[in-house]
Amino acid sequence: MTPVHIRSAVQTLPAYVPGARSTGDGIAKLSSNELPYPAQDSVIAALTGAATGVNRYPEMTGDTLVEAIARRHSVAPEQVVVGNGSVALVQHVLDTVCDEGDDVVLPWRSFEAYPICIAVAGARAIKVPVTADGRHDVPAMLAAITPRTRVVIACTPNNPTGPALTAAELAELVEGVPERVLVLVDEAYLDFVTDDAVGDALSLLADHPNLLVSRTFSKAHALAGMRVGYLVGEPGIISAIRSVATPFGVNLPAQAAAVAALEPAALAETARRAAAVAAERDRVLDALREQGWQLPDAQGNFYWLQVGDQTTALAAHLRDAGILARPFTGEGVRISVGTPAENDRVLAAVAAWRALHA
Repeated sequence: MTPVHIRSAVQTLPAYVPGARSTGDGIAKLSSNELPYPAQDSVIAALTGAATGVNRYPEMTGDTLVEAIARRHSVAPEQVVVGNGSVALVQHVLDTVCDEGDDVVLPWRSFEAYPICIAVAGARAIKVPVTADGRHDVPAMLAAITPRTRVVIACTPNNPTGPALTAAELAELVEGVPERVLVLVDEAYLDFVTDDAVGDALSLLADHPNLLVSRTFSKAHALAGMRVGYLVGEPGIISAIRSVATPFGVNLPAQAAAVAALEPAALAETARRAAAVAAERDRVLDALREQGWQLPDAQGNFYWLQVGDQTTALAAHLRDAGILARPFTGEGVRISVGTPAENDRVLAAVAAWRALHA
């Protein structure tokens, strides 16, 4: 044991459990919500070209990428900050606004990194249970706000349960939070949404200076390995977050890849791929419901099997069938949407599971 003092908040941090990695041929890795397609050729060309210059530092705050993102969303560059994936940016946000002992309200179950980031910032996670069908309980989240609350986090679509906030729910949440409290809306999976009722937090920015919207290149853009995320918000908040963020936080090839991913042709292909994943997701959900599974709505590139104390056993059954999923012990199994062939393997495996446990 080290003789050096370690903060108690760090000693008691819950472990972040990554999706299991493939260890051989023929394994369907559906544990990390990755896109089942490789990065586009134009993006690969940009990042490999940039790699020849890695003896030099990248732009410290990614100005070229920031400007491209700003054009993409019709906002000013001063409203955008980039970082080493959206997880790093969540940490920067909390480090910017939270003092020791402050509260952060969040839905639960949701993205497992949130409580870790909150604890590292010295704050306290106030977990508001999602509804029985995996949705944010917006009235309960608003009721959980106290004078100690600094941030309210929403994840839409919600990882790992799947549902997304409707425009009405999103407006209710953002408008119901006091102006002194920051609202962080994490929209990592918004590209896969097909329900027209689902809201887009960027549309609320102009009227809510306490709103921050998080997006990422890791999912629909097929750049999970590059680690590029961004925030859009009011310039004063963005400036403060940028001052906390790690200098040169997005590496040179990653910046080049993300800029290339924002070119019109690349965006069109990303939209086509996201639509194909969503269609495949809906096919799988229909098939699972025909098998008898009770499933929450799924608007991301994953779906949720809420099996409670059978979670570990179901994950092991899938693993034996060559399928890596993400178990949340005692709660459920999240399965990413893969290729049609991989998804068919899942359908066969879970059908066999139901036959064994009928």
